[in-house]
Amino acid sequence: MPQRTIVITGASDGIGAAAARNLANAGERVVVVGRSPEKTTAVGKELGTDFFACDFAELGQVRELAAALRERYPRIDVLANNAGGIMRGHELTVDGYERTFQINHLAPFLLTTELLDILTASRAAIINTSSAANGFGQIDLADLNSTRNYSTNRAYGTAKLANILFTAELQNRYGKDGISAAAFHPGVVATNFAAESTSWFRHAYKTVLNRFLLPAEQGAATLVWLASSTPGRDWVPGAYYAKRALAKANSQAYDAELAGKFWERSLELVSAGETRGQA
Repeated sequence: MPQRTIVITGASDGIGAAAARNLANAGERVVVVGRSPEKTTAVGKELGTDFFACDFAELGQVRELAAALRERYPRIDVLANNAGGIMRGHELTVDGYERTFQINHLAPFLLTTELLDILTASRAAIINTSSAANGFGQIDLADLNSTRNYSTNRAYGTAKLANILFTAELQNRYGKDGISAAAFHPGVVATNFAAESTSWFRHAYKTVLNRFLLPAEQGAATLVWLASSTPGRDWVPGAYYAKRALAKANSQAYDAELAGKFWERSLELVSAGETRGQA
């Protein structure tokens, strides 16, 4: 099998870095993307792979990343949208969007849509890292910035639900063109995830409870499986997985009408962000 090109965001640490190591060791051409220039460079040099630093809190940087990927890689076989996390509190980005929502959903949505022509031509797999936290999320198209009744955990759950809706609608719109999309829950993994947030999740990651969490390699296992196996044969395109098996998601995740409207609203938001950036 010819070497494939696999782009992994959030790959400077945690399950993204673990997946990058696994896939690079398997002979794949891995492209490492991370927020920290220092950590991203370190992982890229360790693996001898290409690497790009990009802060998803700035959509302008996401557009620059997409342009750089388009220029460098005429074919992308797998795009793993893995970057994300829980934030410290309600905070707007420079683009004017709630930080959790932008980093976990709008930025990967923008990156994916900016690369869609290459991804469809490559018949690519697009893998979105979600979470079981989607269960306590709620998509309100009139309040995607969470200005009402905000909590760090609810905002995170909503963003992870957004990943699943995005996956379903991506498959609905572009499956016929060769795209195969999947979302997955990696498990509760022992990483720096949530360490800087105000969420109660941080206690598990920063205390003795950390010893009961999964190592990053195990958390990356489903991502690696989705990236390495055959959609349509080994997994169902458009679906949500945990531990390599179909998993139950929030009831909103199965609302096809909501998924379509949410896609259009997301497109409006990233387009508005581009207009602001050019002003």
